[in-house]
Amino acid sequence: MSAIRFEAELIMIGTSTLLRVPSEASAMLPSRGMVMAHGTINEFPFHTSLEPDGMGSHWFNVSQALRTATGAEVGDAVSLTITPTKDWPDPELPDDLAAALASNPLVQNLWLDITPIARWDWVRWIGATKNPETRRKRIATACSMFEAGKRRPCCFNRSLCTEPSVSKNGKLLVPAKDLPHITT
Repeated sequence: MSAIRFEAELIMIGTSTLLRVPSEASAMLPSRGMVMAHGTINEFPFHTSLEPDGMGSHWFNVSQALRTATGAEVGDAVSLTITPTKDWPDPELPDDLAAALASNPLVQNLWLDITPIARWDWVRWIGATKNPETRRKRIATACSMFEAGKRRPCCFNRSLCTEPSVSKNGKLLVPAKDLPHITT
């Protein structure tokens, strides 16, 4: 796939610094769901997962290390070149999910047999809640589904934003500066 070039502004949502991919650039990506990509930000190389924003576009978290390397901070416009890749790394496993997988050899074997994309779907589905009880239920459901031979979470909309700290109802939150202002 060819490189996609654009400019975008770093924004802050909660305590996270993000970059929203402009809709025109996002439309050139191969999926409305998560996309793995590599590229440059202000000519500094990076690899990331482009998360869906639940509104037809994508975003990614810009770490402090990346901001330092690029000299960019919240409010700055940066130049990007991104290229989607088919190489999906394994997702980082949360401790509670890792413990559940390790406690059942059948479940662990199925986990190891599914694709990295499927693993990302499971991790995203389990993590898409702020409620600890819902999270526990999702882990139990996932293990039960693995025992039944299911390889993907059912009814999971891959185009929704699943990071609870920056989203609500599957949509990326809008930074306060982008909200309409009411004047009297």
